[in-house]
Amino acid sequence: MMRFPRLLIPGLAAIALVGCLGATSGTPSAESPAAPVSSPSPEQSAPQVAAAPSGSFMAGEHPTQGKVKLVVKNNQRFLEFDRTFKTDSGPDLVVALHRSGNVLQTTKPPAYPLKEGDYVVLAPLQKTSGAQSYAIPSQVNLANYKSVVVWCQKFNATFGAARLSN
Repeated sequence: MMRFPRLLIPGLAAIALVGCLGATSGTPSAESPAAPVSSPSPEQSAPQVAAAPSGSFMAGEHPTQGKVKLVVKNNQRFLEFDRTFKTDSGPDLVVALHRSGNVLQTTKPPAYPLKEGDYVVLAPLQKTSGAQSYAIPSQVNLANYKSVVVWCQKFNATFGAARLSN
């Protein structure tokens, strides 16, 4: 009879502990049904927002990597490079928008030179790695540009390019 109380207390403690963990895990357990999902009425539904154009850099003249996306803040448009952005150092590096969706295929290696009129320069490259942001002037019609390039103006060499798509 002495063994029963000794086993009962640890057993109840284990059941209580497992029950508490299951209740706070944040994921529904097999025993607890998921809460029903109700559809919002037409008056409550949020407006559909188109996905922001974004892309991943591909190497051109030099190794270039990371992601870029178009964002709008306070009615101002920006290109934002994420923290994984990285390219080599070089003279006269700029960030530009390009008309082609595949800059590296429409130019010739090894430099991948750009043709006048196919791009618009936004600003000098701030740094060769890490997160950074570039304002897009209001007069630039983004419908005319499909890629972002890191470009060396001095030697007309495209370090890397990212196709912008939704």
